Amino acid sequence: MPQYLTVGHLLRRLQKLDPSLPIRLAVNPDFPFAHYVGADVIVCRGMAYIADDGQEDYLPVGTRDALAWD
Repeated sequence: MPQYLTVGHLLRRLQKLDPSLPIRLAVNPDFPFAHYVGADVIVCRGMAYIADDGQEDYLPVGTRDALAWD
């Protein structure tokens, strides 16, 4: 996966998934958390931003391990 993900890259990855799956953002500042994905997509200065919609909980251990986040 490229470091600078584009809308096209993300769409291709998501099209392979069951459309009924819930989606979260995985965030790892110091402790890995799952965040809800917001519905707003904002384009500013040539970049698309998807806002989070609040924190859910810690990431499951299996997810954290798959991302290699200690």
